[in-house]
Amino acid sequence: MTTARHLSRLDRLLIEVEHALGSAFVTQPPARRANPAATVPEGELDESQRRHAAGLMRVNHVGEVCAQALYFGQAAVARDAATRAQLLAAASEETDHLAWCGQRLNQLDSRPSLLNPLWYAGSYAIGLAAGLRGDGWNLGFVVETERQVEAHLDQHLHSLPATDARSRAIVQVMKDDEARHADNAQAAGARALPAPVRAAMRVASGFMKAVAYRL
Repeated sequence: MTTARHLSRLDRLLIEVEHALGSAFVTQPPARRANPAATVPEGELDESQRRHAAGLMRVNHVGEVCAQALYFGQAAVARDAATRAQLLAAASEETDHLAWCGQRLNQLDSRPSLLNPLWYAGSYAIGLAAGLRGDGWNLGFVVETERQVEAHLDQHLHSLPATDARSRAIVQVMKDDEARHADNAQAAGARALPAPVRAAMRVASGFMKAVAYRL
């Protein structure tokens, strides 16, 4: 009979560091699910369309780097085991998104954001701050984050070149997953965030998207 290993603070710290390095520097981490675009034919894109699609998918890749950091930061200080498990389960699906976006960037002959380590560090700090407010606020932050991400993915579906069916297939599954994450957090007892906090999140997200599209 085996028993679960007790993790020391150092063990947990090393796990967090390993995850941060993997999220910030590994463009295509292993995914549990198949890429939704795996069987979708590559469409015809001119150079301008290819650059635009790459810019949008780089934004999405950065979003998934941030999601990893947010969820792990929130889980690190979650007070309830069920909340922590829910956050880590969502993070696992976000890893799939990270892998798919990385694969698509490679197919578009592009690269991830040069600022990924910075995006990760900032998002992890925000996740810690949200988690320290308590699990109700923690889950409320998940709901608001995912609703905003869902909205920007919907914008991407309208902005991507019509012939870029591969990127569209990825973004559609990501959008569906984000909506489910928000619904699950809402059902688990999320508290509504104050309007100024929601507004600040939108401003920060807009800044990230503008920079990541180019860098």
